[in-house]
Amino acid sequence: MSSAGIFISIMAALAVGAMSPGPSFVVVSRIAISRSRLDGLAAALGMGVGGVVFAVLALAGLTALLSQFEWLYVLLKVAGGAYLVYIAVNIWRNAGQPLEVSDTVDVNPAPRLSFMTALLTQLSNPKTIIVYASIFAALLPRTVPLSLIVALPLGVFVLEAGWYSIVAFAFSARHPRRLYLAAKSWIDRSAGVVMAGLGLRLILAGVSDR
Repeated sequence: MSSAGIFISIMAALAVGAMSPGPSFVVVSRIAISRSRLDGLAAALGMGVGGVVFAVLALAGLTALLSQFEWLYVLLKVAGGAYLVYIAVNIWRNAGQPLEVSDTVDVNPAPRLSFMTALLTQLSNPKTIIVYASIFAALLPRTVPLSLIVALPLGVFVLEAGWYSIVAFAFSARHPRRLYLAAKSWIDRSAGVVMAGLGLRLILAGVSDR
């Protein structure tokens, strides 16, 4: 298979994973709908940067390292799950607080905070690095051409940041935002429960792997 064919195959496989609902989707959509479109786009950039980190680690052969040191994978699972639970607790605590949001003006945008929240959420999920590493290991040739080494991280950034930018634009529109404001406490608590469930599932999986 040519380098272009390999690149397209990897991007297609990663696109399916990126578009599957999970912690990243919950975080970006909630940031976009509760803060501002600017914050949502900053979160999308955070997801893109996190994807680049995973791509580089996968190219560097992190899978072999994790298989050799099982305790490291367990530690990543438990730490990642704990961070997701931490996010869930904060979402739940703030669920009852009223939020004043304008339809046309961003209120108290904090793009740096949104970027870091999204980046840490992306990096806290060890399953993502396993997905990246598995896809790369399955589709890359034994000797990886320099063109792919350069193109894959760039492609991953465009894919992750592009998809979550679409999510940010969709959920920062007027109608979704009005729906959110009308049922903020229930939506936030539901998001918190989902995030906590994902985090606890990671922690339990890490403990059971010991």
